Amino acid sequence: MKLLRLTQVALILAFLILPATLYSAPSPQSAPNIGVNGSLSPSKVRKGRTVRGTIVMDIPRGYHVNSNKPLERFLIPTQLKIEAPGGIRVGPIRYPRALLRTLKFSKNKVAVFEGRTTIRFTVTVPAGFSSNSAELKARMRYQSCSDEVCFPPQNKDVSVWLNVE
Repeated sequence: MKLLRLTQVALILAFLILPATLYSAPSPQSAPNIGVNGSLSPSKVRKGRTVRGTIVMDIPRGYHVNSNKPLERFLIPTQLKIEAPGGIRVGPIRYPRALLRTLKFSKNKVAVFEGRTTIRFTVTVPAGFSSNSAELKARMRYQSCSDEVCFPPQNKDVSVWLNVE
């Protein structure tokens, strides 16, 4: 009888402790949610004129993305590509100056973007443009990392609307 009681107590303890040990194991870290938004300034442009465009990445604290010119060959650069309808010209894309950081996974400094990162470009509407609006399709490709791990590259697509007067 005593052995049966001892076995029951052991089983009850096992059922109480086992779930706690399963949930206490560290879960694998997941990629951060990086916001990507775009805008044009001014919001309306006359035919034959140019406006300034920006794409903003909001990178959560504790994470970074590789710069557009990483210092190591194995790191994937941040790249912005913009498709515009016929005749509209997208000027050169200007990335911000990268921050140089020393991270656990690299002996050398790493060129990264952190926090709010603004990428700039220009958009020129031809004088003979026939529509009163146009959609610019921006694709941001980046690899996000923490101090210890890098995540698979991601693409985020953003539409920016151009209003033409």
